[in-house]
Amino acid sequence: LAVGVASVLSGLAYTGGPYPLGYNGLGDIFVFVFFGLVAVGGTYFVQVGKLPWDILLLGAVPGALSTNLLAVNNFRDAETDRKAGKRTLAVRCGAGFALAEHGLLGVLAHGIPAFLAWRDHHPWLLLSFLTLPWTLGLTARLARSNDGPSCNRVLAETAGVLLVNSLLLAAGLALSR
Repeated sequence: LAVGVASVLSGLAYTGGPYPLGYNGLGDIFVFVFFGLVAVGGTYFVQVGKLPWDILLLGAVPGALSTNLLAVNNFRDAETDRKAGKRTLAVRCGAGFALAEHGLLGVLAHGIPAFLAWRDHHPWLLLSFLTLPWTLGLTARLARSNDGPSCNRVLAETAGVLLVNSLLLAAGLALSR
């Protein structure tokens, strides 16, 4: 119940209220937390009744890749957001930050399963590593993007990475049982 209420309140606070999170550079943090840690951790907890640290680590994978969607969106919209008074991280810190964020979150999302595969001797978790070149290639393409349509293609493919990576991670987890 508490997670549900917090999720609804965060959703409302994202664009509303006296200090909209998404318009003040906090959207990235809330997407990471609620689309990753809370979604995965909460789902696991409801089904199993406990919440091991490994589950939160695994929740950081879709959290990071979901935040990459926001990084691309904010990169693309930085100039119009600036004019509209939205202070996203891309506006506050610049386009270079959004590019670095995209790349670093991509590496984090792939590094976590690699770490768990190594630590727990579950090589199947490395299946999700197959999307790393795609992710890093998208970061490079985003760096070369200078118009809305090219950014939109990167945005769509970033969603594809999230989907394919999640499916590969789920398959790796199932095969590691």
